Parts: sequence; structure tokens; C-alpha cells
Amino acid sequence: MPENSHEHHSNVSADLIWEIARSNNAFLVKRRSGGGVQFSRDSFNLVNTHSRKVKYRVSDIVTTPGADIFQHAGFVNDKAVGILPGAKGGLTLTTKKTKHLNRPIANVNEVKFGADKSGPKVYKNIVNVTAKQGYRPDLRRDAVARASAIRMSSRTIKETPEKKVRGRKAKQAAATE
Repeated sequence: MPENSHEHHSNVSADLIWEIARSNNAFLVKRRSGGGVQFSRDSFNLVNTHSRKVKYRVSDIVTTPGADIFQHAGFVNDKAVGILPGAKGGLTLTTKKTKHLNRPIANVNEVKFGADKSGPKVYKNIVNVTAKQGYRPDLRRDAVARASAIRMSSRTIKETPEKKVRGRKAKQAAATE
């Protein structure tokens, strides 16, 4: 490999890592209720489901036509996207880089968005960052959906105002005062 090459590949394939770690890993959450559904706590898993492959095939995203896409297992993939809640109602966009695979701190890039930034600007920035770095379009869609859900959950709920009395009852209340 030339010295100036920027491509770094793992020595082990992502499929092999998944086959080894799929039944027992630190991110797996098993629930007996609900038919034995399995969730994931992986910060790079945007939908929190424990699965490696998508149930459908998409030929326009992968270079091999008709190939399955690896979607949810972020700890397995060399490139992954994560959205986490930030401080004071903000968001943190975390992306894995393909360089420095054996150095976990250097392998992660974080972009922080404050709570004061409007929703559409945050979503556009998430799409721009992931598109310019070459992440899959389905990850962009899931990242924007997760960012929207986090922003909605961190919003403070306004109290409902008291109902004003109108019509005949308002006239009677004004007359008695």
C-alpha cells in the first residue's frame, strides 16, 4: 500500500465480527416480553434495533447491484453515524471515520449543535456532514429522524391556559363583579 494512501481497512471483515458478536455483546438488550424482541444500546445505532441486515434490498446505494445493506449495527461497520442528546437540550452528531480503526478516540468525530439553533438548520447540517463524508443515504434519513425525536423530547411542555368564559356566562360573571 502506498504511503500517501488514505484508505485503511480492518483486518477482519464486518460480517465475521457480526457473526461472532451478534448473540453476546455489550450493546445487546434482550426482552422476553413482546415476543423476545432485541434492542441495541449502541450509540452508533440510530434505530436501536439489534440487527445486521435490512429486510429489503437496495441496488442504488451499494456498488454491487442487489447486495444487502448493512444498516443498524454501528459497532461493526467502519463508517457509522450516531445522534446523542447534548448539554442543555442540544444535539451531538458522532461519526466514525475509516482512518485509525485501532485507535477509538481518533476514530470518532463529534459535531455539537446547541439548543438555540433551529430545527431545519440542524437537520440540514446533519445531512451535509454525512453526505460530504460519504455516508449512506439511509443513515442520513435515520439520523434526521432521531435528531428530530431527541429535539421533541427535550422541548419543555407549555402549561395549558385556563379557558376563558365566553358569551352569556361571561356577561353574567361581569355583572356579578
